[in-house]
Amino acid sequence: MTARAADRARYDRATAQLDAPVAIVDLDAFDANADDLVRRAGGKPIRVASKSVRCRALLERVLAREGFAGIMSFTLAESLWLARSGFDDVLLAYPSADRAGYAELAADPKLAAAVTVMIDDPAQLDLIDAARAGGSEVVRVCLELDTALKLLGGRVRIGARRSPLHSPAQVAEVARAVARRPGFKVVGIMAYEGHVAGVGDAVAGRPLRSRAVRLMQSAARRELAERRAAVVRAVREVVPDLEFVNGGGTGSVQHTAAEDAVTEIAAGSGLYVPRLFDNYTSFTGRPAALFALPVVRRPGVGVVTVLGGGYPASGAPGADRLPVPYLPEGLRYDPQEGAGEVQTPLLGPVADDLLIGDKVWFRHAKAGELCERFDTLHLVEEDAVTTTAPTYRGEGHTFL
Repeated sequence: MTARAADRARYDRATAQLDAPVAIVDLDAFDANADDLVRRAGGKPIRVASKSVRCRALLERVLAREGFAGIMSFTLAESLWLARSGFDDVLLAYPSADRAGYAELAADPKLAAAVTVMIDDPAQLDLIDAARAGGSEVVRVCLELDTALKLLGGRVRIGARRSPLHSPAQVAEVARAVARRPGFKVVGIMAYEGHVAGVGDAVAGRPLRSRAVRLMQSAARRELAERRAAVVRAVREVVPDLEFVNGGGTGSVQHTAAEDAVTEIAAGSGLYVPRLFDNYTSFTGRPAALFALPVVRRPGVGVVTVLGGGYPASGAPGADRLPVPYLPEGLRYDPQEGAGEVQTPLLGPVADDLLIGDKVWFRHAKAGELCERFDTLHLVEEDAVTTTAPTYRGEGHTFL
């Protein structure tokens, strides 16, 4: 029996009394992945990206482990909810236009102490001030640096279009704008190098593309390390008591942690290890989050149909954004249908071994987005479900 076949047997035993569709997290794999992230971080704390987890119980589990500290959230409403739930260090990774949320933040000393908001433009300060509704608490601010690699005099750009702040002078100028403004305090800098941390460099069957990605990432790491250090120096001239410099992601943990200027690493997807993280030379994780769909039809030889399955991930459209049939091995999509909203046909000789009601296990493409499809995660240890935890959705929250 292969390792994957053994996993299938375990998961089927663990969920034998549960009807599919069903989602699980293998806690042994989850914990092993957490240990690997800590090892790669080399002693620097890891701030957990909540959008990649979206389950309070699992956020609590990983933050109880040595090497993890703080949460990186994705909306202001989520940040406030987490802070009210007892998480005392929440960094909002994206600018917000949530006026009601800012009013709540500025009026509550506990929330204001726990939550740090993201800006990259003084106009965002104007929005926050206009939303205060009389709240006078000091708002903690983090400045986001654009990490994109610019070549040929800026005519070629590689990296996500996020912050407009690219140079040390630009970031320092915004830091000065915050320092001049009553009611705000710069406490950190964030720089997410998604073109390094979130792009696989060993794509199966694509050796030339993989080599090109590795060359790009090597150049990007060198350029960003030098520029990030200069940005930190420039901002510290304005804010000598800067609390943190956050960088990285699951795919770049060890590289970002090696930079002296960086004080903490962000990571989250590496806990679940969705399919997009299979194509890296820098680490190998264990798939921890999976979902199962039930076989409901057998249309013919070499074909079964499962219920549901059309769970595409965000990002540039493509086959890599779809869940992948994982267990049993040997199933594939019908190219004429793909993953369907209500039903999904699957092809392969192994389909003839599946009976009506059997489970087919899938891996999602992007970590926490799986939790927008399920309100419950069944947590598996060995071959048993030991507890059941609600996702954000299961607690009544869909923040985006």
